[in-house]
This record gives sequence, C-alpha cells and structure tokens, in this order.
Amino acid sequence: MSLMTMIVKMSEGLGKTCAIFFLTLLFSLPLGMIVALLRMSKAKVVSAVTRGVITVLRGTPLMLQLLAVTYGPYYLFGATVARNKLIPVVVAFSINYAAYFAEIYRGGIESIPVGQYEAAEVLGYTKFQTFLRIILPQVIKRILPSVTNEVVTLVKDTSMAFTVSYQEMFTIGKQIANSQTSFLPFIVAGVFYYLFNVIVDYVMGRVEKRLDYYR
Repeated sequence: MSLMTMIVKMSEGLGKTCAIFFLTLLFSLPLGMIVALLRMSKAKVVSAVTRGVITVLRGTPLMLQLLAVTYGPYYLFGATVARNKLIPVVVAFSINYAAYFAEIYRGGIESIPVGQYEAAEVLGYTKFQTFLRIILPQVIKRILPSVTNEVVTLVKDTSMAFTVSYQEMFTIGKQIANSQTSFLPFIVAGVFYYLFNVIVDYVMGRVEKRLDYYR
C-alpha cells in the first residue's frame, strides 16, 4: 500500500475523530460547570456524593469507562449493544472530561476574592447576575490555560475509541499496520494528531489574547 493510499484511508476516520472531539467539548464543558456547582454546594450530602463521583471518574482509566458505557448495559441488563458506537463513546468521554473540567472550574471560582461578591451584593446584583457578569468572565480568563491543556489531551485521547472498535483514525491506522506489518501508519497518525494539536493550540492562544483586557 502506497503512502498516499494509506493517508486517504486514514483520513476517512479523521471525520469520526473530529466528531468525538467536538461533541465531547460540546457536552463536557457545560456539564463540568454543573458538576462544579454541585461539588461546591452547601448541602453536605450533595457535595460529598459529587466529590465521590469525581474521584471515581478521575481515578479510573478512560479505557475502562469506555468499556463500561459501551458494554456495561449488555452485561448488566441484557440490553443490545449500541450499533452506532459514537453514542457510548461520546457519553464516556463527556462524563470523564466533565469531571476534570469541574475541578478546573471549582479552582477558578474559589480563586475569586470574596470581596467581589460582597461588592456586587451592595450594588444590587442578584447571585445569578453576580456569577454571570462578574465572576464567570474572570474565571474563564484564569482557567483558560488549564482548559487548553485538557483540550490538547482530548485530541490524543480520541484514539482510545479503538478500545470499542469504533472506526476513527487511529483504529483504521492500527488495522492497516496489522495487515501490512508496518509501523508507518502509526507515524502518519502521529502527524495527524500533531497537526490537530497545533491548530487547537493556535485557536486557544487567540482566545487568550482576546481576553487580555481582563488584566
């Protein structure tokens, strides 16, 4: 198989890799904020349960979570394994990354001085207005480097989908490597992931510069 043919075949899975990436961000970023707020809840039971869930999600391999979400319903309840494996893959990725984003959000929120909340209350802001207009913009600015790091990691973690035989780019590359007895497909995959991360790093860098006015 020529190099060009190999690249074309692997690029067919690139769209599925991108789908995992963008859908995971779409669901995990807002879900992470919800989890962070539950983690910071004054209700001790809610906070403790949320903390326990975060600990489990961060303390177990993503690969194991992919297997649990994809095949768990079958072994536990006899349910049919999803034909479109993109659904369980995105569910597993979103839940896993929401746990990491939740801790990043929590760190950013707790870094805001209490005086800002008190000043907003004096000015007549409601708690929701205070969070949305005053706290959240500062939090976004502070946590952006950490979020960027997780987004870069997500690009590479999409390759974990091969665990459940989802035909994304790395899975196709692995199949070609096995059939051709060649390491070249892995090199091609590495170049794809590197270029993807270069684009991500550039975009996130531009966002950081746009937020410089918060200094």
